[in-house]
Amino acid sequence: MDGREELAVRFEAERGRLGAVARRMLGSTAEAEDAVQEAWLRLERVDAAELENLPGWLTTVVSRICLDVLRGRRTEAVVVEEAVDGPEAEAELVEEVGRAMLVVLDRLGPAERVAFVLHDGFAVPFEQIGAIVGRNTAAAKKLASRARQRVRGTGEATGTGESTGTASGTSGSARRAVVEAFLAAARGGDLDALLAVLAPEVVRRADPAALPAGRPALLRGAGAVARETRVIGLRARFAAPVLVDGEVCAAIAPDGRLRLLLRFEVADGRVAGFEVVADPARLAALELSLPGRDAS
Repeated sequence: MDGREELAVRFEAERGRLGAVARRMLGSTAEAEDAVQEAWLRLERVDAAELENLPGWLTTVVSRICLDVLRGRRTEAVVVEEAVDGPEAEAELVEEVGRAMLVVLDRLGPAERVAFVLHDGFAVPFEQIGAIVGRNTAAAKKLASRARQRVRGTGEATGTGESTGTASGTSGSARRAVVEAFLAAARGGDLDALLAVLAPEVVRRADPAALPAGRPALLRGAGAVARETRVIGLRARFAAPVLVDGEVCAAIAPDGRLRLLLRFEVADGRVAGFEVVADPARLAALELSLPGRDAS
C-alpha cells in the first residue's frame, strides 16, 4: 500500500464521524458531504506525515468549512426556501439529530453552533474549539455555554400562559401530551381524533401568509377547525414540539428551518385555541428551546 492509499484508508476511517459533525453543524446531509469531501481535497494538498493528530486536524478543517458555510448563510440577501436535501436524506437527518434540535440549532449564531456541537456533541476540547472559531479558550467556553442555555431554555412553564396562552393549572407535561395528540391526529388526517382533541369552541387564528387564498384569518368551532386541519395536515409531518417562552408550541420545519409556528391554548385536556405564526419577522423574533426530555 503506497502513501496515498494509506492516507485514503485513514481518512475513510474518520469519514463517518466527520459527516456526523458536519450534519449537526449544517443541518443538511448534502452540504455535510460537500464539507467532508472538501476536507479530503485539502488533506491531499498537505504533507500528512507531518500531521501528529490526523483526526484532530480533520475535525478542525471540517469545522472551519462548516463555519464558513454558516456565516455565508447569514450574509445572503435572499433566503433559499427549497431544501438542499431530498426527502430520504432529510428523513435520515431528522432521525439522527431530531427535528426540534435542528430547528433550535438553526437559531444559533455560527460560532455558537460550532462551539456547542463540537463540545456537547463530540467532546472536543475548548482550546481546539477556540482555534477553530478564532477565539481564546475562555471565549469558546462562553460561546458553548450561551448556546447550551438557548438550546435547553428554562424548562416548561407550569403556571399561567401568555395571551395566546395556556390555562392556569395545566402542567407542562399535560400540555405537551395535548399538543402531540393534536399533531398525531393532523399527520394521520384522522377527523375523529382531531375532534376529540379540540374543544367544541376552539378558535384558530393565523397570519395571512399561513393560509391558502380565501381562507379566513379566524376560524371557530371544532368541526370547521378539524376539517381545515385535516386538509392541510400534510404540514404536520414536518412538525416537532418546541418551547417558546416556556410554553409548548409546534414548529413546522420541513427542512429543519422554521417555516410556521403553532402556539396553543390548552384547557381541560383539549386544544382551546391556537395561532399559526408565519410572518418572517415574527418568527425571527422568537426564542426557541427544546422541551425538557429532548435537551439532554
